[in-house]
Amino acid sequence: MTLVQSRSDRGQTLPIYIWLTGILLFSAVAFFVFAQAASARNGAQSAADAAALAAAQDTRDELMARLEGAIGHDDDWLDWLDGDQEVPGAGAAAAAQQLAGENDSTLQGMQFVRRNGYPGFQADIQTNYTVGESIIPGTEGMQAKAHAIAVIQPRCDFDPAADADKPVELDCDGEIVDIDPGHFDPDDLPDASVLFSVHLAE
Repeated sequence: MTLVQSRSDRGQTLPIYIWLTGILLFSAVAFFVFAQAASARNGAQSAADAAALAAAQDTRDELMARLEGAIGHDDDWLDWLDGDQEVPGAGAAAAAQQLAGENDSTLQGMQFVRRNGYPGFQADIQTNYTVGESIIPGTEGMQAKAHAIAVIQPRCDFDPAADADKPVELDCDGEIVDIDPGHFDPDDLPDASVLFSVHLAE
């Protein structure tokens, strides 16, 4: 009687074992597909971040060139330091596309935006690569998309009553920069990163 019960127990255990094994295998495959998708998303976000930063940095360089030309010639040159002027951004899209390409992605769109009062750019990208083949149909053709925003933030404070035609002292996060519009030399300007920071928006 005991032998018959033992064989019966083994017969009932086998389907449960097969069922549990199937669940474990499915879970492992699902986790792998999720990891593939997460990797693609992370790659897309990195490409978008790089593209947006490239656009903002290129525009910061253009902004510096405009500032150099304005000091001593335009009475509103101090407005450039406040971020009140419309940023040029002529080469922003090209710079963003280059960085997107270096990250195996394509720039889908670029637009000027303002975040917290600061001018910046939003880059929308799509990866050139796909999530990859899996047991889930369609993943082999799925491409990841992402967007990022980078802003140009002025770093210098000055007396609001400062006369644009007279010497002005700038306090750029603790670094003092003196500019005399009447005897201005472009070499008097520090590196662009001293006057403006470029960073990803929250």
